[in-house]
Amino acid sequence: MAKGLTVIPAIDLMAGNCVRLIQGQKTQKTIYSNDPVEIARRWEAAGAEIIHIVDLDGAFQGTPQNLDVVKKIRQNVQVRIQFGGGLRDLEHVAKVLHLGIDRVVLGTKAYESPEFLRTLVAQYGEKIAVGIDAREGKVAVKGWQELEADDAVSFAGRVASSGVSTIIYTDIKCDGMLTGPNLAGIDTLAQQVQCSVIASGGISSIDDVLAIGRLKRPNITGVIVGKALYSGRIRLEEAISAIETL
Repeated sequence: MAKGLTVIPAIDLMAGNCVRLIQGQKTQKTIYSNDPVEIARRWEAAGAEIIHIVDLDGAFQGTPQNLDVVKKIRQNVQVRIQFGGGLRDLEHVAKVLHLGIDRVVLGTKAYESPEFLRTLVAQYGEKIAVGIDAREGKVAVKGWQELEADDAVSFAGRVASSGVSTIIYTDIKCDGMLTGPNLAGIDTLAQQVQCSVIASGGISSIDDVLAIGRLKRPNITGVIVGKALYSGRIRLEEAISAIETL
């Protein structure tokens, strides 16, 4: 049932560096590399099928800030890339896709404007994904700085009904903590939609990756791994091999 589960390494960008935050807090930042292109090449060499890139500066400021770095990464790896962070107008979405990015991830604007989301899905189809970031089950927007009254599962239902083919679900309390994923939250959300769900937040070991696979939800198609890769808790090659045993 876990067939098709993909381990997706994350590259989070701030001021051109590859960083990780704790629970999305700008003040809780660790810089892992000043060469994100080299990091992307490393993940490609380790067997990644797709890389998840987030422009954290863009998420906080509302417009992409690291597209020069994203362009360099795109030029230096052959694997698929999905990118999000500050994509809140049609022009920036078009610009990012024009760089050759395979899928863009909308967050704040998808929540604020269902019409905007439907317009992009109609134009770009499967190249549009929505990131649903949740704290205590509630939707968080604007770089996770603002909490909405809506719960993540309800929002996921609306997103799916708009025709979006992929949702990326992140539990903020787990993110960067290496404490394990919110399996119940992932499972509940995946039950409510037919589209693909990529799980994110809290992955600390290969066992955590396998636990998501063992939820046996055919529409859970990927798991994003960040800090556990950079801290050496997970080797990407080993995680990719491990999920083949499911």
